[in-house]
Amino acid sequence: MKFNRSYILVLISTATLQGFSQEILTKEDALKITLENNFGIQIANNNLEVAKNNSSIYNTRYLPTASLSSGANYRRDNQTITRQDGSATSIDGAITNSYNASVNLNYILFDGLGRKYNYQQLKETYNLSALQAKETIENTYLQLFTTYFQIARFSENKRNLEEALQISKTRLQRANYQYEYGQTTQLALLNAKVDVNNDSIALMNAKQLLSTAKRGLNLVLGIEKDLDYEVETQINFNSLLNFEDLQQKAFAQNTTLQQNQKNIAISDFNIKISKANYFPSLGLNTSYGWNKSENPATSFLAGATSNGLNAGLNLSWNLFDGGATKTRVSNAKIAMENQQIALEQQKLNVRNTLKNTWENYQNQLFILQAQEANVGTTKNNFERTRAQYQLGQVTSIEFRQAQINFINSKTAYNNAKFDAKLIEIQLLQLSGDLLNVKF
Repeated sequence: MKFNRSYILVLISTATLQGFSQEILTKEDALKITLENNFGIQIANNNLEVAKNNSSIYNTRYLPTASLSSGANYRRDNQTITRQDGSATSIDGAITNSYNASVNLNYILFDGLGRKYNYQQLKETYNLSALQAKETIENTYLQLFTTYFQIARFSENKRNLEEALQISKTRLQRANYQYEYGQTTQLALLNAKVDVNNDSIALMNAKQLLSTAKRGLNLVLGIEKDLDYEVETQINFNSLLNFEDLQQKAFAQNTTLQQNQKNIAISDFNIKISKANYFPSLGLNTSYGWNKSENPATSFLAGATSNGLNAGLNLSWNLFDGGATKTRVSNAKIAMENQQIALEQQKLNVRNTLKNTWENYQNQLFILQAQEANVGTTKNNFERTRAQYQLGQVTSIEFRQAQINFINSKTAYNNAKFDAKLIEIQLLQLSGDLLNVKF
């Protein structure tokens, strides 16, 4: 079998049971279920919806405020009035009624451009939340396919152990026949029984690991699914670019770096918002009101009704606030500088991680190629040894060693295959391409 470093297609037959086939959970179905039900993704989407609400124009003070107010007042008291001519009038239980209603409108005409920068900052905050949601989805992708391919790995290893157990059972059966006809010793028979027991134990442990991995996948899927299913064990390796191209894509698309850049933009708007306090504020207020009063006989007027429009402009300018604005501006500049430093630090981290992961990937592809060659060699050696064992030309110990070498080489190749795929997924996440590829 030829090995291609840029693209490897490995086809492995799906296990079937007698009379029916087990359900196969495909990678596409697993991804669809995860995107719909994963708890972390649901929370991330809700947080994104909150950020969307916060970035609306309704949260920016760009729109005027309107209010309606009304009231009524009742007053009853005893009154005595004395006129200039000395006459007096007394009333017990004098009643005074008053009513009012008004519609009020207020609008900020100018606030030093503070609300403009606040609105732009809210938009950037929404974009940051979108990147945080994307990072959550990326991490969930990584968790999903790590667990999924782990199940595929354990499934393949289980099949290898089932094959090993079947070989050992055949050998035990042969040893029983030989012992009955006096062609072998009891020691050879006992060794065959021990090997069957050891292979049975190894298979049982492999089944336990497989069940545990499937329960872990259920947590990622966000559902409770029966464990009696198979997964796809077909591996498709993507054609990755060279390291320089991957690094260029990482600096342009890496989600963590993009979040750092958004934090810088948000910090820049913080500076501008703080500086807005240096400027005056101009506001418009207007109202339309209605008032009515009903007075007792002691009052000069029996009653009065009025309505009309009021409008005015309010100008305020905080000439000196004790240095509070200056302090806020200075701190905002320092915060922005820290964000720029964090971006440079993150770029260095991404570059180093990408380099290490790339080298690890290349090494793993070489290991995969070597393990593939080992499978062919050990398989050929095992077939030859089995033929010689059946002819009585090699001992059971030599046959067992050839069997172990063959099974171990298949397991090592299987592990190398899935290890290479998981490293590739890490590279895709670093380069920002994880959500754009098909698994």
